[in-house]
Amino acid sequence: MTTTLHVAIDSKTKKAVVFPLVFSGVILLLMMIFGVVMLLGQGKLIELNPVMFYKVMTIHGTGMIGVSALAGTCIIWYFLKLYVPLNTAVFRLNVFLFLVGVAMVLVGIFSYDFAGAWTFLYPLPAHSGGMWGKTGAALYLGGMLVIGTGFLILLLEAARAIIKQYGSLSTSLGWPQILGKEKGFGPPPTVVASTMVCIVDIIALITGAALLSMSLVNVFVPSFTIDPLLAKNLTYAFGHVFANSIIYMGVIVVYELLPRYTGRPWKANKIFLIAWNMSTLFTLIVYPHHLLMDFVMPKWMIVMGQVLSYMNGLPVLVVTAFGALMIVYRSGIKWDVASSFLYLSMFGWVIGVVPAIIDATIVINHVMHNTKWVPGHFHMYMGLGACAMILGFMFYLTRMEGGRIDNKLDFLTLWLYILAFLGLSGSFLFSGKSSAPRRWAEHFPEWIPADVVAAFFGIFVTITFLLFLVRFISYSSNIGSKINQSDDIRPSTHG
Repeated sequence: MTTTLHVAIDSKTKKAVVFPLVFSGVILLLMMIFGVVMLLGQGKLIELNPVMFYKVMTIHGTGMIGVSALAGTCIIWYFLKLYVPLNTAVFRLNVFLFLVGVAMVLVGIFSYDFAGAWTFLYPLPAHSGGMWGKTGAALYLGGMLVIGTGFLILLLEAARAIIKQYGSLSTSLGWPQILGKEKGFGPPPTVVASTMVCIVDIIALITGAALLSMSLVNVFVPSFTIDPLLAKNLTYAFGHVFANSIIYMGVIVVYELLPRYTGRPWKANKIFLIAWNMSTLFTLIVYPHHLLMDFVMPKWMIVMGQVLSYMNGLPVLVVTAFGALMIVYRSGIKWDVASSFLYLSMFGWVIGVVPAIIDATIVINHVMHNTKWVPGHFHMYMGLGACAMILGFMFYLTRMEGGRIDNKLDFLTLWLYILAFLGLSGSFLFSGKSSAPRRWAEHFPEWIPADVVAAFFGIFVTITFLLFLVRFISYSSNIGSKINQSDDIRPSTHG
């Protein structure tokens, strides 16, 4: 029998997530605008200097991952506090460090011309061919280090609280139930998912901090060198894991809210627990699928990257998608915008994984990986998966806490957002099929029509997201002004 806390989500926690959610929304909107600008430039609809293109590309990739992760931590913090005691000061510290790091990154890119992409592959920061100097590289790398430090502190606090409540991370992952030492269900799904995120992200962030620190030293002390292949492995061991974990943060809102809409509990049975344990391991070691074209990589790592890419997302995805179907089936659920976003996020997650699995096949990867096929997969996975979860959370807060009432425009905007994102991602996949490279500022004439189509859908995505953001901001000041009774009804035991 695993005992959990029986607490309400207090007004302090509710108010604490408002600013980072608003900030995340504003930055996501700005990143969408930057994305449209790149597409307009590639489609020859505007004149975009290649130097500016690569600066915009750098902030677009960095910003999208960073602010999505910030919004994801809001979801973890909000719901994990139902089960373990957390220090709100740590949450605020992460937000503060995020703001400081973002300021450093923006200055490094737009004032000092750093344009090395979010991957900042060694030795590029220190060897730019004259495009930027030491200051730009130092500000970007230092800003990323500050941002990562904030996330690391927050996740260490979450892991500490989980260990204090459950005794160990293995217990909160359900090992006693998996091994048959305890009968019944495991810890709440929120605790299981949060444990997985803590494990993979703490490892990834420490890896990223080590690489960033060494790269910073190399910028100012060129005689200090790193093995380039090791540096590339560290980059993707950090970047892929951290980006991938965003959807595992976001799925917590599905586990928490769909049961409230349907009146049916989401229980952590043995299959559920095994799936999350498998994904914990696979997420950490699957990143070599980004290195399939590096012929100097050890062959066993290349094979592992391909095989585990097929397996990585499936365990949690299957049990979550199937669980969502079963919870909703004949439940009599009354759909609103929030629940629709959460349910549709399962669709986005499923279809977003398919192009990734195709790309992870070595013979296909050699042809497709450096084309727009990859952003096609990632935009589908993030835009219709992770971002849909974040938007569902935001609309839930403003409806339950802010007094917002769904209207016809909300539902229309939701469907326009889904269709526009499908169009955007589909145009990227088509460009990839046509071998259009994903990091070229200038495109050949035969690639331009698809760029124009992508820009059209990108504009619609941006407009619909703007409407969502305005709705959230309009009612966000009311969040935390009262304790919502639906947040109080939590089971005191699981088992």
